[in-house]
Parts: sequence; structure tokens; C-alpha cells
Amino acid sequence: MGAPAIPPALFGFLLELKENNDRAWFEANRERYVVEVRDPMLNFIAAFAEPLAAISPHFRADPRPNGGSLFRIYRDTRFSRDKTPYKTNVGAHFRHFAGKDAHAPGFYLHLEPGRCFAGVGVWRPGGEAVGRIRDAMVARPAAWRRVTGGAFGKTFSMHGESLKRPPRGYDAGHPLIEDLKRKDFIAMVEFRESEAVKLEFLDHFAGTARTGGPFVRFLSEAVGVPF
Repeated sequence: MGAPAIPPALFGFLLELKENNDRAWFEANRERYVVEVRDPMLNFIAAFAEPLAAISPHFRADPRPNGGSLFRIYRDTRFSRDKTPYKTNVGAHFRHFAGKDAHAPGFYLHLEPGRCFAGVGVWRPGGEAVGRIRDAMVARPAAWRRVTGGAFGKTFSMHGESLKRPPRGYDAGHPLIEDLKRKDFIAMVEFRESEAVKLEFLDHFAGTARTGGPFVRFLSEAVGVPF
């Protein structure tokens, strides 16, 4: 599968942006952003469409510059004390077709100098969705252990926030109580920048997504969307 590769220049640009996070610098270097960051990411997203479809036909690898899989470089500073206007990372979210926002099950790629990772799952599902996931875990505990163990457990680690106490209506003594307390059902695997810029990284990322597929399948079925 090989190319397209993530260029080392992508990380170089993000490092410079971190040191010059203002609109004047970005506007002066906008063409570099397009050539070194945006377009390589869009090419990568387009190339991931075929292996993603082989994992599940219900997820989208959308290479549009706006409104697709690539997250905007602009930060939302409305409710943040940090008013720097640009993100110093790039991310791509491969959403479920039924998902209207970032809170549906999906696959994720994060590239940042010093911090690169792939993610799978669902971040902060709403009240009804989180209840469905917890109910599915209680109804199918063996399936939950299966999708979070084996190759998945050796590759990924679970992340996100959890409740301090068991959720209302669930047995505090349940064998899966620590997982039932989760507010986020996401798992991540980190990798080095040197891995991201290799020609075979697309294959590597696709393989990681395949390993996370059963976990995403469980979550998708729990919230009532097809996998």
C-alpha cells in the first residue's frame, strides 16, 4: 500500500507554529501549511478509505478540506483562557455515517511533535448512549472482555474519565464495575514520529484500526448503529 507518506515537514511546521502561534505568522506561512500539512493529511485520509471500508462500510474517510475527516487547524477559544488561535497538532476523525458529531464511535489519528497516537471508541457519549453501552456490558460481559482483551489489550490502553462512584442502577460489586464507571470509552496506542513518516505508516495505521475494530463494533451495536 505504501505511499502517500506523512512528510517530516509536517512536524517541522507544527513546531514552528507552536513558537509563533499568531495570525500574522500563520497568514505569512499559509501556503506552507497547505503544502506541508493539509494536503498530505488529505491524501492520507483519501488513501485510508479503502482499508477502512474493509473494516466496516459504515465509517467515513472524507478527504474534503472543510467538513471532512480532517479537524480544523483553528482553535475554539470562546471558553478558554488560552487565546492562541491555532492547534499545534493535526487530527483526523473517521466517523460513523450515523454520527453527526465527535461523540459517535469512530477511529482517530493524532499527529503532534512528541505525541502521536491512534484512537478508537467514543468520547463522552450522551446519557442515553452511555446507558446503552453500560447495559450492553452487563448483558454481554464475556463479549466485552473479549473485545478489550487479546490483541486489543496488548495494543491499546484505555483512556478517559470515570465516575468516582458506581453509576446509579448498577451493582457496585459487578465484576466490570471499573469499566461501568467510565464516562469515556476510548482506547489509544502511541507511536513515534519516526514511524509516522515511514512509507508503510498507512499499512501500520490500518492494521491498528483493524485490531480496534471489534471494540468499535461492540460500541456501535450497543448504541444501535450498524457496523
